[in-house]
Amino acid sequence: MRLVPTEEQSELRAVLRSLFVKECTPDLVRKWKAAGSESSGTVFPDSLWRALTEMGVFGLALEEELGGAGATLNELGIFYSEAGRALCPSIVYSTLAFGIALDRLAGQEMREQYLPRLAAGELRAGVALWDAADAHNVSPTLTATRADGGWALSGLLPFVENAELAELLLVTATATVFAEPNRVLGLLVEPGGQGWTSTWQPTIAGEHQYRVELDELFVPDERVLAGNAGLALVEVRWVADVVTALQCVEMSGGGAAVLERTVDYVRTREQFGRPIGIFQAVQHIVADIHIALEASRLSADSAVWWLARGEQAGRNVAIAKMHASEAYKWATLNAHQVHGGMGYVRETDLHLWSERAKVSEIRGGTADVAARWLEEEIGLVH
Repeated sequence: MRLVPTEEQSELRAVLRSLFVKECTPDLVRKWKAAGSESSGTVFPDSLWRALTEMGVFGLALEEELGGAGATLNELGIFYSEAGRALCPSIVYSTLAFGIALDRLAGQEMREQYLPRLAAGELRAGVALWDAADAHNVSPTLTATRADGGWALSGLLPFVENAELAELLLVTATATVFAEPNRVLGLLVEPGGQGWTSTWQPTIAGEHQYRVELDELFVPDERVLAGNAGLALVEVRWVADVVTALQCVEMSGGGAAVLERTVDYVRTREQFGRPIGIFQAVQHIVADIHIALEASRLSADSAVWWLARGEQAGRNVAIAKMHASEAYKWATLNAHQVHGGMGYVRETDLHLWSERAKVSEIRGGTADVAARWLEEEIGLVH
């Protein structure tokens, strides 16, 4: 794993940071949060989306033949880090996760059909491939029965992010066919229509979560990823690990932004005629935040690096999730303490990172859940 970025990676980070400063302002974050909190489902970050499309972010880790930039997950991790600093709207992450999943799980024909559209920013999408409370549980909760020219999907998806904003949703289902062994199918679902019911689920950070119930929703054969062979759950697990690892990078980026805001504050805020940053108690808190976030960043980068090599890196992902979940949340709590009363005034925007930290901690599993993944990886659970 490279600890020092290349010149190209440093330039990529600088350009992304400049883009987010201009296009992903706290005002946009507030509007996105408010839309998710009010279940309007109508607010979309159009200007940011166009800027990311022009920069090629949606195709960053896709092959050039598919309209992508031919980069790796390591470069995509740089994007997630800068996006985390700016509290990027989750529809961007959902669409990137869809691209990662389809690129890994679909055949060439389907990849050629959808991935160029995604790289061009013409497709908003999402995934529902694992348990929202345990990303290592990739067992399907939906069932698929044979119908004329396709499959009828039924079942419940308790938490689906951006279900009402996505044009396509990638799901898995257990196919049940008489006299044939059960197999796992990947299917592209169009939200809405007959058999689709979604219910808005409020969250503290306005994360556009929905409970989705399917009742014999029809999916044609041309939108099925795997036919007779079915999908290998180990491949679905790899996708879940990649998305989780990138989420950890995003969390470390968010924590870094909180630390920077805190350092700036203690340099200028005065008590007894002196900046509070000269007091040892404050210095200890800031130093502890820095140490925790560096551990989070390094473990997340390590997980992404192994996954970028095509490896199964469950142990690395578990460690990264344990570090990131605790470090991000802990950094925001301590930042509020150092800011004092100002830390609890909404106009300071610090609460936006605190809310995102709490939601990110839970998404895919808390640190305790990740610790169980690690136990399984090292053979302590049978």
